[in-house]
Amino acid sequence: MSELSRETVAVHAGRPSEGPLSPPVVLASNFRTYGYTREEGSPTWEAFEAAVGALEGGESVAFGSGMAAIAAALEPLPVGARVVGPAVGYTVTRMLLAERAAAGRLTLESVDVADTAAVLAACEGAALLWVETPTNPLVGIAEVDRLCEGAHAAGAEVVVDATFASPLLQRPLELGADVVVHSATKFIGGHSDRLLGVASARTPERAQALRHARGMLGGTPGALEAFLALRGLRTLGVRLERGQATAAVLAERLAAHPAVSAVHYPGLPSDPGHERATRLMDGFGAMLAFETAGGAAAADAVCARVRVLTHATSLGGVETLIERRARYAEEAAPEALLRVSVGVEDVEDLWADLERALAG
Repeated sequence: MSELSRETVAVHAGRPSEGPLSPPVVLASNFRTYGYTREEGSPTWEAFEAAVGALEGGESVAFGSGMAAIAAALEPLPVGARVVGPAVGYTVTRMLLAERAAAGRLTLESVDVADTAAVLAACEGAALLWVETPTNPLVGIAEVDRLCEGAHAAGAEVVVDATFASPLLQRPLELGADVVVHSATKFIGGHSDRLLGVASARTPERAQALRHARGMLGGTPGALEAFLALRGLRTLGVRLERGQATAAVLAERLAAHPAVSAVHYPGLPSDPGHERATRLMDGFGAMLAFETAGGAAAADAVCARVRVLTHATSLGGVETLIERRARYAEEAAPEALLRVSVGVEDVEDLWADLERALAG
């Protein structure tokens, strides 16, 4: 399918060559001919993996959650391995790295992944570089191509969490990464109705290591969850097109609003990540963040006043979510920061809701 657009691949990849048009839900823990599902997989998982792999340009392995995929990507590290991780990024990934460092399983150096020079300097002697781009929650952009080149020169493997971008906007394997992970709960699934993760590897050997970790650690996906994620993937193109078009409008209007002190969105020409996102991504995405001029109390008030936007955790669904990030003690985020995952609602309805909430 290499000659087709990725939006078309998302619709067609992973379908059976005969029988039902869409892969069915196969509810089975074992099979007559090839063994046990935990070890060998199942047709429903495999259809989802084939579709994501076709988009990523690698071999994909499905997991029960994004964190299961993240943990499996870390599993091959030997005890004491040196890891360079993100100082700003998904809170639970950072907590997992910190807990493993505290237990003596690895040594950790945290850096701002948007600071290319600092990351490359830290990679000397490292076994693994963990990159998140765009970053959560500040939507920062890392130079994945340069980081992969430099990390590999230093002897380090590179894993990239590209959940905010999805495979339609960024494919880190093409830029040199060894593994890319996604919380398929988010944009890939797109409907806030399942937990699922997926990791894609550049080589069959690395994919087999992920598969082995899944089987040994029990990070297996459910058949229904894999089915729903694949169904969600079919509409990723249209959902993402609508979401990022709306995000661009909201970012511009928020940047001009007197009650907003800062907007973080790489689609804005003034954003520090604009040039990098233009060069490395196929769009600026549907995630943005902004800071209220009135401080933390004003940010809390916005969340209490919205009626069309929903104040809730997570992202990537058809509904627009807003979330106060400063409540996470482990997260290095401005105290008045609000993260917005833009869905598919009418842009004017969303703006009217935000404008009313900001005005008080």
